Amino acid sequence: MAEPPDVDALAAALRRDSADLNLYVAVLAAHLADALPSGTVRVERRRSVVERMAGREGRVTTLDVALGERRLLLRMDREGRASGEVRHEVRGIVLSRRPVGLDEWIDALARSLSEAATANARAREAAERFLS
Repeated sequence: MAEPPDVDALAAALRRDSADLNLYVAVLAAHLADALPSGTVRVERRRSVVERMAGREGRVTTLDVALGERRLLLRMDREGRASGEVRHEVRGIVLSRRPVGLDEWIDALARSLSEAATANARAREAAERFLS
């Protein structure tokens, strides 16, 4: 079994370039969706009329990452503020939910990616991408 990535290094890599939260969440959503297995990452977006006419995707309003029994939601409000939630889910039933700040959400994502990386080659590749 492969050695899990260092959680602290992974969390630091996930925090990199988080000064502009809207851009950060859009880039993070794209990287996670590309790197993790299909169905693991769901992204909801809000598009203005101008964005629709220009063919742009719009800004991310919700990033939902399901890794094992942990589901991590990051929501962006209209003012560009982030709020996170960490859920413990088993077969679609939410056993617990806890609101968290962005830093704690990133730490939870790093832990979840590290845990998934020990059992899943694609999750391991995702973790290695963030570390490189």
